[in-house]
Amino acid sequence: MPDTMTPDEFLSAATVEPAVFELRPDYRAMLVVIDGLTPAVTAQEGGQGVDELITAAEKHAAGLLAASAVDELPHIAAWREAYRGFGAKPQRTRNSLEALTRRAEKGLPRVNALTDIYNAISVLRQIPFGGEDFHCYQGPARLIRATGTEPFETTANGEPATEYPDAGEVVWCDDAGVTCRRWNWRQGRRTGLTDDTRTAFFILDALAPTSDADLHAAADALVDALTDLGAGVRATSRLIGAP
Repeated sequence: MPDTMTPDEFLSAATVEPAVFELRPDYRAMLVVIDGLTPAVTAQEGGQGVDELITAAEKHAAGLLAASAVDELPHIAAWREAYRGFGAKPQRTRNSLEALTRRAEKGLPRVNALTDIYNAISVLRQIPFGGEDFHCYQGPARLIRATGTEPFETTANGEPATEYPDAGEVVWCDDAGVTCRRWNWRQGRRTGLTDDTRTAFFILDALAPTSDADLHAAADALVDALTDLGAGVRATSRLIGAP
């Protein structure tokens, strides 16, 4: 991200293409930039506070799955329907919320404090989250229906690889290419969070039955949980919905 673009300017320039709202008029995106992170702290597992979040998320997932089949949980069912709307097969490419909820029952992955926190809150709030390195973006974030020519930098068999989305696929991208495929299925290698991340960019994707109040509460929970990961953590956010 060019040093001349502030978090406020970045969020103001972020867009959701009208074709996405034509597909799902109920879609909203809560975008949050967290600045002032200390890499030496975020690289750790975060201590008792993060452990408690992870434990709460795992218990919440277990309770949900004890009461209902995963594909019948309201928020996950909504994303499965959205995936089918642009031609994806949700049983083969699971949205991030479903993947985490399934995994949480047996134990969420532990990566670093930043990632562990947003994964836990995603499960607790039943909202798909994405977390990326703000300074690795080239231009603002955009949610579009892909043409199929946009490059997506990923890893295949342990080696760097470039793939391309299907035409009509819903993808997050910047000026350099795709940053996340199939709305919230798989994030790219280029903009991924690392142990050196100082400014993080989070995307909270919402479909009904998630309300705007639910989104704001999830964003507040994220900011509250990240305040201990730097001496001067600052948050900037924006909610984008259908015009």
